Amino acid sequence: MKAVGYFKSLTIGEQDALIDITADDPAPTGRDLRVAVKAVSVNPVDTKVRMRAAPGPGEPAKVLGYDASGVVEAVGPGVTLFKVGDEVFYAGSIARPGTNSEFHLVDERIAGFKPKSLDFAQAAALPLTGITAWELLFDRFGVAPGKTPDGRALLVIGGAGGVGSMMIQLAKRLTALTVIATASRPESAAWCRKLGADHVIDHTKPMAEQLKAIGHAQVALIASMTGTEQHYPAIFDIIAPQGKFGLIDDPKTLDAMALKRKSVSIHWEFMFVRPMFSTPDMIAQHKLLNEITAMIDGGLIVTTAATALSPINAANLKKAHAQIESGTTIGKVVLEGW
Repeated sequence: MKAVGYFKSLTIGEQDALIDITADDPAPTGRDLRVAVKAVSVNPVDTKVRMRAAPGPGEPAKVLGYDASGVVEAVGPGVTLFKVGDEVFYAGSIARPGTNSEFHLVDERIAGFKPKSLDFAQAAALPLTGITAWELLFDRFGVAPGKTPDGRALLVIGGAGGVGSMMIQLAKRLTALTVIATASRPESAAWCRKLGADHVIDHTKPMAEQLKAIGHAQVALIASMTGTEQHYPAIFDIIAPQGKFGLIDDPKTLDAMALKRKSVSIHWEFMFVRPMFSTPDMIAQHKLLNEITAMIDGGLIVTTAATALSPINAANLKKAHAQIESGTTIGKVVLEGW
């Protein structure tokens, strides 16, 4: 089968940072689905793994990719949730070879049925960011779905990125929270408003003053999608007493003592935990992906695919990685077809 991988951790501008390769078709076992991959999307985790984890001497090329949509082509003996021919989408496991390959194995408990109203490329934009946003909002923060007003606000730092785009939509459609997003450019601010943000502020300017101006001097829930190290000092002032602070990026350090005075809790969200450790509630990702599908097909939320490339090959994946590394991506970069 065709695939895209690498042997050395190189900057994306170097010729061999990602290369076209061939590999054996994988064989499903247990609860595996073998999926004929039709489309993938690229996330910041792809670029981070590329720079941090290279195969050892004599090992095969490392294949990245943690989002895919496609068609079930074969199943393992333990599969009960899907059948051959089903259209699926999922974010996979960081502990297994990635989705940048013509055929890919995924445990059925972390896959969902692809939305019927979306094509494969549009669907591939959703799984990783949808799971991350859902788990942070409902599992980590413990927000109860429903429209009973409770007066709280959610601040999404980096609202125009992939996870921020899904967090805005889920919070707006499924909760009574006031949704405040941050964006630094007119086009990214417009994107956040289009997805449902009640307010948009600029994270490159003092956030405390802007929040006071819109009547939310202190915020109960803060979800940091990017730049946590930069914004952390400001968070001390703007988070409400007994608030909840969640993050998904990788600050070099995080001084939890700074939040003690307000009894603020810190919540890390890493959506690969369930498949990586085969947790007893691993099937929760299957269920929440199907919830997202129902919302998409019901017209409640939309795909966040914003940039599309074709075909799936090393040259286009290098373009996608470069776009992600620029820090200016709005929505998701997707690739379709071989």
